[in-house]
Amino acid sequence: MTLLAMDGVIKKLGKRSFGPYTLDINHAECIAIVGPNGSGKSTLLKLISGTYSPNLGRILLNYRPLGDWSAEALSKNRAVLMQSHNIAFALTARVVIGLGRVTRDDELANARIVAQAAALLGVSSLLNQTVDTLSGGELARVQLARVAAQLWDVEDGLILMDEPIAAVDPGLQDFLLETLMLFARIRRHAVIAVMHDLNHALRYFSRLVLVHPQGELESVLSGIEAKHALERLYSVRLSCLKDEQGDLVMLPLRATNIDPW
Repeated sequence: MTLLAMDGVIKKLGKRSFGPYTLDINHAECIAIVGPNGSGKSTLLKLISGTYSPNLGRILLNYRPLGDWSAEALSKNRAVLMQSHNIAFALTARVVIGLGRVTRDDELANARIVAQAAALLGVSSLLNQTVDTLSGGELARVQLARVAAQLWDVEDGLILMDEPIAAVDPGLQDFLLETLMLFARIRRHAVIAVMHDLNHALRYFSRLVLVHPQGELESVLSGIEAKHALERLYSVRLSCLKDEQGDLVMLPLRATNIDPW
C-alpha cells in the first residue's frame, strides 16, 4: 500500500526549479536517494518531509494532502533528520533525544523510551553531557536516537534522513545502519535517506531513487541491475564485485583520458 505519493511536484528556489517529481513510497519500504551534488536530493527530502511546500503538484501522506496534517499529527507519523542540527549548545543529549517525544504527554513512558532509544544507538553514557561536548559522530548517534524515540511506540511511520552517517567513523557506520534498519523493520516504518556512499545505499536499501540534474527521478532496484543507471547518473564506469560477506560492491574505475597538464 502507498504511504506517500508525489504527483508532478515542482519546487522553485530562487532562480532554480526542481522537479517535476512523481514518486510513490510504500509502507515499510527502504529507499536511498542518490544523485550528483546540486541535483536536488535534499530539496526532494524536504518536500517529502513537509519542510518545503511545493509550488506545483501535490503530496499525499496516507492519502491526505501533506499540507493538511497538523505539526502534532505529523510528529507522530514521521521523523526527520536533516544534515544541519540547529541545537542550543546547553541542551543535554537526554533532552535532545527527548525532543522526539514532545507531543506525548506520558512523562514516565517518555523517560523510559528515551533511555531505550539511547541504549539502542549506544549513547547511554552520553545522556547527561551537553551537546557542545560531543564529537560529530556522537552527535549523529544522539540524533538517530531522537528519531528512534519519536517513532518508538507507533507502526507504519516514515523516517527521513539526509546523510545520517556522514560524520560517523567507518567502524560505526554499518552498526548504526543495521540497527536503524532492524528498528524500522520491526515497526514497519518506511526509511528514506539521502546517501552519497553508493555501497551503503546498495547494502541497506531495497530501492534507489536517482535524482538527475535535469530534474527527473529514476527508480531502480538495489543490486547489479542498478549498475548501468548509476553509470549514466554519475558519468562514470563502475566495477562490480562481491566482498567476503557476499555483499555487492561498486567501485568507480579510474579515468584514463585526463591530461594532467
